[in-house]
Amino acid sequence: MKIICIGRNYSEHARELNNPLPKKPVFFMKPDSALLLRNKPFFYPDFSSEVHYETEVVLKISRLGKSIQRQFASRYYQTVGLGIDFTARDLQDECKKAGHPWEIAKAFDQSAVINIFVPLDTLPDRNALNFQLEINDKTVQKGNTKDMIFSFDEIIAYVSTFITLKTGDLIFTGTPAGVGPVKQGDHLVASLEGRVMLDFHIR
Repeated sequence: MKIICIGRNYSEHARELNNPLPKKPVFFMKPDSALLLRNKPFFYPDFSSEVHYETEVVLKISRLGKSIQRQFASRYYQTVGLGIDFTARDLQDECKKAGHPWEIAKAFDQSAVINIFVPLDTLPDRNALNFQLEINDKTVQKGNTKDMIFSFDEIIAYVSTFITLKTGDLIFTGTPAGVGPVKQGDHLVASLEGRVMLDFHIR
């Protein structure tokens, strides 16, 4: 299974990091060893002093597909979850300045947090899903999928042009503005349309 992550998919987030708005989806990948499941604690890595949270709606691919046309893309996912794309921001900044890839900042162990998935047909509108992250009972990030630059279906159509999608693959669809650092002792709770999807601690 693959973890595909979409970058800069909310304009306000791109601006807060001083990144240009993309004209096509920007994506990178994480290995399956990046997964952190079942609300297990995230252990702060020794190699970074500035790990940031990025809360994202996650699609789970439900069938095999290649070069999927946009009008058929909705057939390839039936469930969504919430995930945290942990980013070693200090390492990412170093990589950007040097013109290097950023895998060490994005693809490290436990950097892709997921828990439960819910059927899309139990949610009000796949194109306008509300989600948020609280840290220590304070809301730090709020988003709505209507504000994405590229919709779920556009993402699937574009990514599948280059990469065959397989059942069980995960697509992190981008984060809204409000990203920031975590520290040991923090308690993170992420909700989708009022339902708690993630509830874990930083150790």
